[in-house]
Amino acid sequence: MAAATARLRAAGVPDPARDARILLAHAASIDAARVTLIAPEEISEDISDRFEHLVALRAVRVPVSHLVGERAFYGRRFKVSADVLDPRPETETLIEAALAAPFDRVLDLGIGSGCVLVSLLAEREEATGLGVDLSQAACLQASANAVLHGVADRIDIIQSDWFAAVEGRFDLIVSNPPYLAQSEMADIAPELALHEPEMALTDGADGLSAYRVIADTAQQYLSATGRVMAEIGWMQGADVRGIFAAAGWADITILSDLDGRDRVVVAQNPA
Repeated sequence: MAAATARLRAAGVPDPARDARILLAHAASIDAARVTLIAPEEISEDISDRFEHLVALRAVRVPVSHLVGERAFYGRRFKVSADVLDPRPETETLIEAALAAPFDRVLDLGIGSGCVLVSLLAEREEATGLGVDLSQAACLQASANAVLHGVADRIDIIQSDWFAAVEGRFDLIVSNPPYLAQSEMADIAPELALHEPEMALTDGADGLSAYRVIADTAQQYLSATGRVMAEIGWMQGADVRGIFAAAGWADITILSDLDGRDRVVVAQNPA
């Protein structure tokens, strides 16, 4: 582990000791908390070989979640791959905000791994949902996570370009859209740039395209008392508020994440 940590540190990996521990645990098929318990033991050759392979991949900045095949989100483990954006802790702000009021029917625009919609349905056992994504591979990944967490009978997942294939009305519309501007892409971490789908990260323009579509269109699919919630970039609060205001939404709130940064726009009462 010491050698692996040094190798990962030299490769510029953030928190290399943590990653080395997680990868050794995965190679040994044990919980990461038990790594210290096996420290006095001789490591078998097959575990050593697996660990070496995992460390080599992490050193070229393959995300840990892709190497172990899953990532934690809102108290659950979600299966992930290079076809979907990794679930991230800041997105839990969206979950908390959504759960603050009742809902029966949810639409998730850009479902990705399914972490948002699956989490909401798992927390609200009477609710049903529709998830859409332009990526067929993402739809399949979300479907797998719906089965994994026991909500497959309450969720429909279809391929759609935003609202194109959506029908009906919803109490809650949620989204974690691509919000990086194309100009920001050159500065993102290698884990994102090389190993996550570009279409989930950026709109190829100013990072605000999705909010324009949602603000202009969501009222056609929202119940009278429904809410729209979308994750935003930490410097986009004023711009996104302006987009929704220009589209006629009466109640617009920008929520902060645990670091105090703008993270979620909440809109109600469209014109």
